[in-house]
Amino acid sequence: MRWRRAAADGLGTALLLAAVVGSGIMGERLSQGNDALALLANSLATGFALAALIVAFAPRSGAHFNPVVTLVLAWRGEFAKRDVLPYIAMQFLGALAGVAAAHLMFDLPIVQYSVKARSSLGLWWSEVVATFGLLLVVLSCDAKRAWAAPLAVSAYIAAAYWFTASTSFANPAVTLARGFSNTFAGIDLAHVLPFIGAQLLGAALALLADRYLR
Repeated sequence: MRWRRAAADGLGTALLLAAVVGSGIMGERLSQGNDALALLANSLATGFALAALIVAFAPRSGAHFNPVVTLVLAWRGEFAKRDVLPYIAMQFLGALAGVAAAHLMFDLPIVQYSVKARSSLGLWWSEVVATFGLLLVVLSCDAKRAWAAPLAVSAYIAAAYWFTASTSFANPAVTLARGFSNTFAGIDLAHVLPFIGAQLLGAALALLADRYLR
């Protein structure tokens, strides 16, 4: 049962990455060089897909789709610690599979290495802010308002594409997987670890803020 739930979360993560990368490719192809239009398409498709996936996978896996979400929920005692490793393993595998699926849909090489530079203090701080906000939203959702989670999380992510300089990765599995996509959504593999470090810091700050504010 543990690995079945983890596999479900991995599948949800795969579908999320297919939406993120696929909409980035489609947006870039159709926008005729207009990056703002491509980002708009990318953010809307990601937000809509995320809302649908949370509805579909919440009863199956809890719809984490994100290692820092899994870690923070386990730290707060809302998720079994013995399930953390299976979930995180499947999230990373699912993310890589989702990128490969997107490439295959658009007749691109399945395995790629991104050369898109994303390395600066502003981008790292953006990831701290983006992940902090996302985790605070997640930690604010509860079982009494289960309907609110898909709306709140997807709305935050779609908005964070625009108000953060990094376009809000806010997810270590997503970040690593996008390193293997030399497309609109990509990130140079050499710049992945600082992003993940910033995301972990943002998640820790969100956990502290949630505890203090409650």
